[in-house]
Amino acid sequence: GKAALGPLLRGLAPGGRGWVGDDGAPVPGSDVVAACDAILPSMVERDPDWAGWCSVLVNLNDLAAMGATPVGLLDALGARDASFAARVLTGLRRASSAYDVPVLGGHTQLGVPAALSVTALGRTASPVPGGGGRPGHPVRLTADLGGRWRTGYTGRQWDSTSTRTTEELREMLGAVGAARPAAAKDVSMAGIAGTLGMLAEASGCGAVLEPARVPRPAGVTMGDWLTCFPGFAMLTAGGPALPAGPAVGAECGELVVGSGVRLRWPDGVVTEGVHDAVTGLGTA
Repeated sequence: GKAALGPLLRGLAPGGRGWVGDDGAPVPGSDVVAACDAILPSMVERDPDWAGWCSVLVNLNDLAAMGATPVGLLDALGARDASFAARVLTGLRRASSAYDVPVLGGHTQLGVPAALSVTALGRTASPVPGGGGRPGHPVRLTADLGGRWRTGYTGRQWDSTSTRTTEELREMLGAVGAARPAAAKDVSMAGIAGTLGMLAEASGCGAVLEPARVPRPAGVTMGDWLTCFPGFAMLTAGGPALPAGPAVGAECGELVVGSGVRLRWPDGVVTEGVHDAVTGLGTA
C-alpha cells in the first residue's frame, strides 16, 4: 500500500518543499512539470494494448492536476519479444494520437519480463499544488461519467477516455489550469476516498466526503465507484467549478481539522473512510 511511501522516501522530499507527494514535480528554475507512472506488470501481461493506453492516460491526468499543459512523453518498455512490445506500443500510440501529445523518445528492451513506465512533461508558470487545501475549503469531484467498465475490469477500471474526441480530452486536461483551485489531485488507483485522503494529508488536515453528492454513472454501485480507477476524475478544494468539457462536477465534501477521511451519509451517520494518513509523506 501507499502507507509505505513515507519511510521509503524519507530524505528524498520528492517534488521539493511545497510539492512533496504531488502528482507531478516542478523542475527547479523552469516552467516544466514532470510526472512519471508505472503500470502494474500483471496488467501489462494481461492486457498490453490497454496498458499502453493507460500509461499515457495516468501521466497526462497527473499533469492536468498540476494545471500543466502537456508537451511530450517518454516511455520505458520491457517485453518478452517484439510481438508483445508491439501490442503495448499500439495502445500507447493510440493514446498519444488521441490526446495529441507526442512521444519524444524512450527505451525498449526485449527478452525480459513485462514492464512499462511513462514520463510526461508539461508546462505551467504557476503549478496548482495537491497540498494547497485548508480546513473549510469545499471539496469538488469532477468526473467523466460516460463510457463503461473496461472488459475484464468490472468494478475496478472505468473507461470513458478511449471513446472521447481529442477536443474533449484536451478540454478535460485543461480544466484545473483554467479554474486554478487551491488544491487538486487526479483520482488514482487509490479511488475517490483514498485520493481525497492524500489531498487532505498533503494539506495538513482531514476531510469529510458525502457519497450521496458524488457524481456517479447510472447503474454503478457506490462501493465500486468510490474505490475504482475512474478514468478521468479530479478532486479539487476551493475555487470554482472546473470547465471540463464532457465531465460533470459537484461539491461533495469539505476539508476539516484533523486527519483521514470520514464519510457523511444522508441520514447523518458518519463513518470512517480512511483512518489516518494515506502515504506517510506528511504535509507538502
